[in-house]
Amino acid sequence: MSAPRFGAIPSPVTRVVILVVTAVLFLAPIAALVEFSLRVGQPVKGVQGYGPAHYIAIFDPKSASTYQELFQGIGNSLVICAITVLIVLLLLLPTMILVELRFPKLRRVLEFICIIPITIPTIVLVVGFVPVYSTVVRIFGSTPWTLAFAIGVIVLPYAYRPIAANIAALDMVILSEAGRSLGAGWADVVGRIILPNLRRGIFAACFITIAVVLGEYTIASFLSRNVFQTALVLLQRTDPYVGDIFAVFALVFAFALLLIIGRVGSATRNRKAA
Repeated sequence: MSAPRFGAIPSPVTRVVILVVTAVLFLAPIAALVEFSLRVGQPVKGVQGYGPAHYIAIFDPKSASTYQELFQGIGNSLVICAITVLIVLLLLLPTMILVELRFPKLRRVLEFICIIPITIPTIVLVVGFVPVYSTVVRIFGSTPWTLAFAIGVIVLPYAYRPIAANIAALDMVILSEAGRSLGAGWADVVGRIILPNLRRGIFAACFITIAVVLGEYTIASFLSRNVFQTALVLLQRTDPYVGDIFAVFALVFAFALLLIIGRVGSATRNRKAA
């Protein structure tokens, strides 16, 4: 006689079926993406040729002029990524730690401020950014890196949530008081106790920030800046394969970052267990 099952816990067979269906739905579009990016020429007698010719062409010096705008846009996006991550680490993270330790009554206010951008459509935010950027251009010039100020607002909800979830899993007040009682200063408490325990949330926030920046098109398009997405849209009009190729690169990049975050989280848990 089998043991009774309670609630909505699925059986082992059901779990396997759900896992297989989910894997197929997730992997099938990726496989189609890779297959299309490897196509070479038109089918001959119903047989499609495959090869890395399109990948090689992107990095071929003979095609440098064709892809110059794209690589310039990638460089601009990477600079914006670095600045936006610094905004998250130097502005949002210290504010969240300060509120948690010294001003817990402002926790809801901070959460409300950080969540607001996700409730407003990006196109509406851009309309508000346009007059603001007329002042930014006069001060800093019309360089692409200034988009980090606007994108820093866009990423607030996405960067706030993983850090907040990590903070909720800790008792930062007790940890800080324990460190202070042992003679540590606030710099040591934050640098050697709090930040190591928030490492996984910080890495996740940085990863999501990078993903949002690399995928941002609306703000850059309206403000006429050359970034990865705007250059990619223009180049796809003449090269239909380039979008798929860089989508494959983005998937590999995202997978590598997820592995790094997972390894960091595992290393943190192992040190705690030791």
